[in-house]
Amino acid sequence: MAEEKKAAAASGATAAAPSINILTQFIKDLSYESPNPAVALAKMQGKAPPMNVAVNVGGKALSDTDFEVDLAIEAKAGDGEAVVFNLELVYSAIMKVENVTQEQLHPIVYIEGPRMLFPFARQIVSSVTGAGGVPPVLLQPIDFVGLYRQRMTQIASEAASKESKTN
Repeated sequence: MAEEKKAAAASGATAAAPSINILTQFIKDLSYESPNPAVALAKMQGKAPPMNVAVNVGGKALSDTDFEVDLAIEAKAGDGEAVVFNLELVYSAIMKVENVTQEQLHPIVYIEGPRMLFPFARQIVSSVTGAGGVPPVLLQPIDFVGLYRQRMTQIASEAASKESKTN
Protein backbone atom coordinates (compact mmCIF):
# COMPACT_ATOMS: atom_id res chain seq x y z
CA MET A 1 0.00 0.00 0.00
CA ALA A 2 2.76 2.42 0.96
CA GLU A 3 4.63 1.44 -2.19
CA GLU A 4 1.55 2.24 -4.31
CA LYS A 5 1.33 5.71 -2.72
CA LYS A 6 5.03 6.33 -3.34
CA ALA A 7 4.68 5.19 -6.97
CA ALA A 8 1.64 7.42 -7.49
CA ALA A 9 3.43 10.39 -5.91
CA ALA A 10 6.53 9.76 -8.01
CA SER A 11 4.51 9.69 -11.23
CA GLY A 12 2.62 12.83 -10.24
CA ALA A 13 -0.73 11.01 -10.27
CA THR A 14 -3.07 11.29 -7.34
CA ALA A 15 -6.07 9.05 -6.96
CA ALA A 16 -9.25 10.89 -6.06
CA ALA A 17 -11.03 9.67 -2.97
CA PRO A 18 -14.32 7.81 -3.45
CA SER A 19 -17.31 10.11 -3.16
CA ILE A 20 -20.94 9.27 -2.35
CA ASN A 21 -23.40 12.15 -2.18
CA ILE A 22 -27.16 12.25 -1.83
CA LEU A 23 -28.33 14.90 -4.30
CA THR A 24 -31.99 14.69 -3.30
CA GLN A 25 -34.28 12.36 -1.41
CA PHE A 26 -38.04 12.05 -1.60
CA ILE A 27 -41.15 9.99 -0.95
CA LYS A 28 -41.90 8.23 -4.23
CA ASP A 29 -44.95 6.35 -2.93
CA LEU A 30 -46.79 6.34 0.40
CA SER A 31 -49.98 4.50 1.25
CA TYR A 32 -51.58 4.01 4.67
CA GLU A 33 -54.82 2.13 5.12
CA SER A 34 -56.59 1.44 8.37
CA PRO A 35 -59.94 -0.09 7.39
CA ASN A 36 -61.39 -0.44 10.89
CA PRO A 37 -58.76 -0.06 13.61
CA ALA A 38 -61.18 0.11 16.55
CA VAL A 39 -62.73 -3.27 15.72
CA ALA A 40 -59.34 -4.81 14.90
CA LEU A 41 -57.73 -3.59 18.12
CA ALA A 42 -60.75 -4.72 20.17
CA LYS A 43 -60.36 -8.23 18.72
CA MET A 44 -56.73 -8.23 19.85
CA GLN A 45 -57.93 -7.75 23.47
CA GLY A 46 -55.11 -5.42 24.48
CA LYS A 47 -52.36 -7.52 22.91
CA ALA A 48 -50.07 -6.07 20.29
CA PRO A 49 -51.28 -7.12 16.86
CA PRO A 50 -49.05 -9.41 14.84
CA MET A 51 -46.99 -7.37 12.40
CA ASN A 52 -45.07 -8.26 9.27
CA VAL A 53 -42.48 -5.97 7.75
CA ALA A 54 -40.95 -6.51 4.32
CA VAL A 55 -38.03 -4.52 2.93
CA ASN A 56 -36.84 -4.35 -0.65
CA VAL A 57 -34.12 -2.32 -2.34
CA GLY A 58 -34.02 -1.17 -5.94
CA GLY A 59 -31.75 0.99 -8.01
CA LYS A 60 -31.10 2.17 -11.52
CA ALA A 61 -28.45 4.18 -13.29
CA LEU A 62 -29.42 7.65 -14.46
CA SER A 63 -25.95 8.42 -15.83
CA ASP A 64 -22.40 7.16 -15.31
CA THR A 65 -22.29 8.75 -11.86
CA ASP A 66 -25.93 9.33 -10.86
CA PHE A 67 -28.19 6.58 -9.54
CA GLU A 68 -31.74 6.39 -8.27
CA VAL A 69 -32.05 4.25 -5.14
CA ASP A 70 -35.39 3.00 -3.80
CA LEU A 71 -36.00 1.69 -0.30
CA ALA A 72 -39.40 -0.01 -0.18
CA ILE A 73 -40.97 -0.83 3.18
CA GLU A 74 -44.26 -2.64 3.61
CA ALA A 75 -45.68 -3.02 7.12
CA LYS A 76 -48.91 -4.87 7.89
CA ALA A 77 -50.47 -5.23 11.32
CA GLY A 78 -53.34 -7.57 12.07
CA ASP A 79 -54.21 -11.22 11.98
CA GLY A 80 -55.67 -11.54 8.49
CA GLU A 81 -59.28 -11.17 9.62
CA ALA A 82 -58.78 -8.03 11.67
CA VAL A 83 -56.49 -5.62 9.82
CA VAL A 84 -55.13 -2.82 11.99
CA PHE A 85 -53.18 -1.12 9.19
CA ASN A 86 -51.30 -1.60 5.93
CA LEU A 87 -48.46 0.79 5.17
CA GLU A 88 -46.43 0.94 1.97
CA LEU A 89 -43.55 3.36 1.54
CA VAL A 90 -41.05 3.79 -1.26
CA TYR A 91 -38.44 6.30 -0.14
CA SER A 92 -35.96 7.25 -2.84
CA ALA A 93 -32.84 9.25 -3.48
CA ILE A 94 -30.67 10.39 -6.32
CA MET A 95 -27.05 9.58 -5.47
CA LYS A 96 -23.86 10.71 -7.12
CA VAL A 97 -21.12 8.10 -6.87
CA GLU A 98 -17.66 9.03 -8.12
CA ASN A 99 -14.14 7.65 -8.07
CA VAL A 100 -15.07 4.03 -7.41
CA THR A 101 -14.35 0.93 -9.44
CA GLN A 102 -17.11 -0.84 -11.33
CA GLU A 103 -16.74 -3.69 -8.83
CA GLN A 104 -17.45 -1.33 -5.91
CA LEU A 105 -20.36 0.46 -7.58
CA HIS A 106 -23.12 -2.15 -7.27
CA PRO A 107 -22.66 -2.72 -3.49
CA ILE A 108 -22.49 1.03 -2.90
CA VAL A 109 -25.80 1.62 -4.68
CA TYR A 110 -27.56 -1.37 -3.09
CA ILE A 111 -26.04 -1.27 0.42
CA GLU A 112 -24.80 2.22 1.24
CA GLY A 113 -27.65 4.02 -0.53
CA PRO A 114 -30.42 2.28 1.44
CA ARG A 115 -28.37 2.52 4.63
CA MET A 116 -28.24 6.30 4.19
CA LEU A 117 -32.00 6.47 3.48
CA PHE A 118 -33.15 4.18 6.30
CA PRO A 119 -33.26 6.71 9.19
CA PHE A 120 -35.52 8.99 7.15
CA ALA A 121 -37.80 6.15 6.04
CA ARG A 122 -37.96 4.89 9.63
CA GLN A 123 -39.10 8.32 10.80
CA ILE A 124 -41.80 8.46 8.12
CA VAL A 125 -43.13 5.01 9.12
CA SER A 126 -43.19 6.05 12.78
CA SER A 127 -44.92 9.37 12.07
CA VAL A 128 -47.55 7.91 9.75
CA THR A 129 -48.48 5.00 12.01
CA GLY A 130 -48.66 7.32 15.02
CA ALA A 131 -50.86 9.75 13.10
CA GLY A 132 -53.00 6.76 12.11
CA GLY A 133 -54.05 6.29 15.73
CA VAL A 134 -51.91 3.29 16.62
CA PRO A 135 -48.67 3.25 18.59
CA PRO A 136 -45.83 4.46 16.33
CA VAL A 137 -43.95 1.64 14.63
CA LEU A 138 -40.22 1.86 15.31
CA LEU A 139 -38.44 -0.24 12.72
CA GLN A 140 -35.38 -2.10 13.92
CA PRO A 141 -32.09 -1.53 12.08
CA ILE A 142 -31.81 -3.49 8.85
CA ASP A 143 -28.79 -5.52 7.79
CA PHE A 144 -28.44 -4.20 4.24
CA VAL A 145 -25.26 -6.24 3.68
CA GLY A 146 -27.17 -9.43 4.53
CA LEU A 147 -30.10 -8.34 2.37
CA TYR A 148 -27.70 -7.67 -0.53
CA ARG A 149 -25.98 -11.04 -0.16
CA GLN A 150 -29.34 -12.81 -0.01
CA ARG A 151 -30.49 -11.06 -3.18
CA MET A 152 -27.23 -11.81 -5.04
CA THR A 153 -27.51 -15.49 -4.04
CA GLN A 154 -31.10 -15.54 -5.29
CA ILE A 155 -30.11 -13.97 -8.62
CA ALA A 156 -27.24 -16.45 -9.06
CA SER A 157 -29.55 -19.35 -8.25
CA GLU A 158 -32.17 -18.16 -10.74
CA ALA A 159 -29.50 -17.74 -13.43
CA ALA A 160 -28.14 -21.24 -12.77
CA SER A 161 -31.66 -22.66 -12.91
CA LYS A 162 -32.35 -20.98 -16.25
CA GLU A 163 -29.02 -22.18 -17.62
CA SER A 164 -29.66 -25.78 -16.57
CA LYS A 165 -33.09 -25.70 -18.25
CA THR A 166 -31.60 -24.53 -21.56
CA ASN A 167 -28.91 -27.25 -21.57
